[in-house]
Amino acid sequence: MCACSQRDQWYQVDDYPAVKKMDVHVHIETDRDFFVEKATADNFRLINVSLEYTEGWDDVYGKFAYGLRQHKQSPEVVDMVTAFAVSDWDSPNWEKKVLSWLDSCFEAGAVGVKVWKNIGMVSRDTSGNLIFIDDVRFDPIFNHIQANDKVLMGHLGEPKNCWLPLEEMTTNNDRRYYGNHPEYHMYLQPDMPSHEELTARRDRMLEKHPYLKFVGAHLGSLEYDVDELASRLDRFPNMAVDLAARMGQVFYQTAQDREKVRDFFIQYQDRVMYATDLSDNGERTKEQLHQGMQENWRRDWDFFVMDNEMSSTLIDDPFQGLKLPKEVVDKIFYQNAVRWFELEE
Repeated sequence: MCACSQRDQWYQVDDYPAVKKMDVHVHIETDRDFFVEKATADNFRLINVSLEYTEGWDDVYGKFAYGLRQHKQSPEVVDMVTAFAVSDWDSPNWEKKVLSWLDSCFEAGAVGVKVWKNIGMVSRDTSGNLIFIDDVRFDPIFNHIQANDKVLMGHLGEPKNCWLPLEEMTTNNDRRYYGNHPEYHMYLQPDMPSHEELTARRDRMLEKHPYLKFVGAHLGSLEYDVDELASRLDRFPNMAVDLAARMGQVFYQTAQDREKVRDFFIQYQDRVMYATDLSDNGERTKEQLHQGMQENWRRDWDFFVMDNEMSSTLIDDPFQGLKLPKEVVDKIFYQNAVRWFELEE
């Protein structure tokens, strides 16, 4: 094969700046434009994602306000996913409040709605019962999102590593995270729901809403096995996933069986979107922020477009890049996001 035809079929490392890319899962929680500056320089568009964290509606309002300011400053670079809170779940006005809030966000340009792992793992009703994503009270909310042709983005559950002791986890990033956040380490909380229960409840929600466009954040919490993920994508044709903060699990599986992982990305090339979960809350210097973005974005680009041996601090073993065809890379890094979120180009 001549060099020109090879270049037509495959990207090279140095093609990175010229190729349009999108990171569909970032968290900019500051007014400064350093994140957007780096994204613009690297030819990235962004979807800034809001969520309910620990402060209920205050989180939702504050995080969406940051995203909206970034969107207004750089509408060609930043789009927004909003959220809603369940902190007032038992209020008789909860449903009306949520729907009104979502309408205001859609009017402002939000392309989707995020639900977070607090549903099923943290948030409780006034009787002390955990709130689960398949609860019938969510149905009108999800119907409204579907009726407005928006996307539901769901971080529901956690990596399967979350239910293992630290020393048995497959990735170093999970080991670090749960070491620093024992409140979310389910191995330490055996009375909490299992990974299987949370996944089953998510699946029941999708069964009830087969036409709702759903993006499973973090590989849909099925990051541990591309075969399991493939089975859900086959089962739910309106489900896609993003890669945010789960490249370690992709690398881990690649080190074990590269061809299986490569075949997955080729077969499901229309259902996967590039994402990182990178954030800026204003604490790091511009140089530190840009260095972190550079390291993540360039590492992942190299992994998808090259077939050289690689290493990463995310896992202990070396692995080989996937070298996906150009058309697959273009879908994962850009075209799928445009299509799923119905973005203007």
